[in-house]
Amino acid sequence: MIHSIRAKVLLVDDEVRSLETMSRTLDEEFHVLCAQNVSEAEQLLEDNQIQVILCDQRMPDMTGVEFLAKVRERWPRVWRIIISGYTDAEDIIRGVNESGIYQYITKPWHPEHLLQTVHNAVQLYRLQNESELLNMEMKLTASHVKKQLIDQRDQIKQQFQTEQICRSPKSSLNAVVAQLNRIAPYDISVLITGESGTGKELFARAMHYSSARADKPFISENCGAMHEELLSSELFGHRKGSFTGAISDHVGLFEQAHGGTIFLDEIGEVSPSFQVKLLRVLQEGEIRPLGADQKRRVDVRVVAATNRDLLEEVKSGRFRQDLYYRLAQVTLDIIPLRDRKEDIPFLAQRVLEQAVNTFAKPVGEFTEEAMECLVGYDWPGNVRELQNEVQRMLIFHQQGPLSADLISPHIIRGSVNDQAVELESIAELKGSLKDRVEMLESVILRETLIRHRWNKSQAADELGLSRVGLRNKLERYGLDRNRH
Repeated sequence: MIHSIRAKVLLVDDEVRSLETMSRTLDEEFHVLCAQNVSEAEQLLEDNQIQVILCDQRMPDMTGVEFLAKVRERWPRVWRIIISGYTDAEDIIRGVNESGIYQYITKPWHPEHLLQTVHNAVQLYRLQNESELLNMEMKLTASHVKKQLIDQRDQIKQQFQTEQICRSPKSSLNAVVAQLNRIAPYDISVLITGESGTGKELFARAMHYSSARADKPFISENCGAMHEELLSSELFGHRKGSFTGAISDHVGLFEQAHGGTIFLDEIGEVSPSFQVKLLRVLQEGEIRPLGADQKRRVDVRVVAATNRDLLEEVKSGRFRQDLYYRLAQVTLDIIPLRDRKEDIPFLAQRVLEQAVNTFAKPVGEFTEEAMECLVGYDWPGNVRELQNEVQRMLIFHQQGPLSADLISPHIIRGSVNDQAVELESIAELKGSLKDRVEMLESVILRETLIRHRWNKSQAADELGLSRVGLRNKLERYGLDRNRH
């Protein structure tokens, strides 16, 4: 079997403990090299084909921004990430512009976020290489390029068709999807509400690709992740020299989305002063980049999203009423996953298929026991948490379908709690004593099996049954699936 070469990632930090912590987080999936100063880092860059560099901002010989600016000049293909406990907006903007920083990670960082950020940077490095090789090997005509773009756009459209959102005829989302289909063709602003992780951006993309703007850009921005000055620069653009670190003109996302759709996530997090700026843009259909003398017309459809109750925010004075009604011509409320468990089998299988393509581990399906656990859990993190769990199961999977013993313990416990609710409800049922006892016995058997991840020996020991006795009861209640 041929194994792919692990990407080389360089960590630069003068604090040894910080280097060790980051290295432990990354070294299972990447070839990690460490440097405690700029000199060591430059030597490693000379001697190795580094794909991604993570650099601390505060170092004794020079700042991370200054060092990454040098890296950009000498090793422009390396994807650059800066890590800092300081979130000064001016430093961030200067780093993005001068050093071409791909991502800014604040301390304390979360291991999963760090891993995902590096994964994304490595993927972009490889795509960049593939693109360069393709450009070297092929002299494509304009018609070929156009055909490729059309084909790619058609593939994206297919991926975000509304029928891909849910397929269960009993899904609670069907009413929301029907509403989305009705409003998609009309050029109106839409506010999408719902808990974090429910897939609000997925709905926004589906709306875009079902509209007359489908052949134009879809641009997404998380408004809650940036300081106001940086957010203004990112959305509206800036002119060279308009502030410290603005070494070149920057075209804002509103202008980049001209003719298409812009998705403003976490709109409820923006400051009151930024709300005024955004309202002016929505009212006038014009933007003025920072430092520019003239306004520029933009034609965009605005879709915003929030996990807050914006009407309550309006009542409390934290969100402008006029901006709310500009954004919420129509509101779509995305139901949390715990209230539409009928969608979990379809979503889990779809996430599995995507993860199989990502990790190149061919697995066809879940066992019935695994799916029962997934359906029984409440998923406070919604679809995003489900996606993380399925990916985790696939990573630890060795052979056969994905079984219940791969599921995280807290999800098993959550499924068991669901069984406990069922136990309580039996006490309220009517019927003969024999029928009620059998129902109680069936639920206890299933709860015990779930808790022991369908290990029948352990379940039999806890229940004081022989293996044969347990098997007979499972057959009697239709619980014997012969998976273990």
